[in-house]
Amino acid sequence: MVKVHDATDQALGRFLQDRRAKLDPASFGFSSARRRTPGLRREEVAQRANISSAWYVCLEQGRGGAPSSDVLDKLARALLLTDAEREHLFVFGLGRAPESRYKRPDDIEPRVQRVLDQLSPAPAFIKTATWDVVAWNHAATVLWPNFAELALPERNTLRMVFLDPQAQTLYYDWEGVARMAVAAFRADVARAGAMAEVAAMVDELSRSSPAFKAMWQDNDVSATAHATKDLRHPVLGTLNFEASIFGVDGRQDLTMMIFMPTSTEVAERIRSHLEA
Repeated sequence: MVKVHDATDQALGRFLQDRRAKLDPASFGFSSARRRTPGLRREEVAQRANISSAWYVCLEQGRGGAPSSDVLDKLARALLLTDAEREHLFVFGLGRAPESRYKRPDDIEPRVQRVLDQLSPAPAFIKTATWDVVAWNHAATVLWPNFAELALPERNTLRMVFLDPQAQTLYYDWEGVARMAVAAFRADVARAGAMAEVAAMVDELSRSSPAFKAMWQDNDVSATAHATKDLRHPVLGTLNFEASIFGVDGRQDLTMMIFMPTSTEVAERIRSHLEA
């Protein structure tokens, strides 16, 4: 009987061999002459990863045991793995996905924007792990300022909660919403490994908002909650929503937040307002 960890070691080795075989030696400055098999040689991968050739050979042969996350990261870079392939490598090597690492998002794909647009009259937007809004639908402008008219640093939902005067009146329980936002923001940023990226904004909010400073110093952490929200609109009156958060397929760095009207009457009020 093959032991589970033996099978995993072998799977890791096969995956490394497969990725190595798909790389073009000439792209890395290695000679393509006298190669019996396609791709990089083992010692060339080890050289690119800055690990010993003997250790890499052991990993491919299923004899190396569990490599460290640092070694797996080096191998992922050496083999030019995609994010999905890197996660696969970690699952084979350590039995778990890698810790999140923050990176600035690329442009939103048209297919994702089409999903947002089809959700109208439900306000919806997509935000990063640091809560920067990177895409939204027209219905979102019913509740928040038109993000397109804001400078990039101002398109941040946490900043808006504390520095946008409209937010103070939008939420019936502003203090409760703000406190939950700070706790969820801290958790999201820490999970993404992006505390350094938000340090300047945290300092700015602490100087500009005594309420934020006090809440941030409480060090509360919470998951973002799916909840019913009652919002106060200056023209449409009270609007009731079910707020939900979803991942974006293929983009672990992004989440989609949807405010779904709880009744057709609320949806029609929003639709009429948008068409006016």
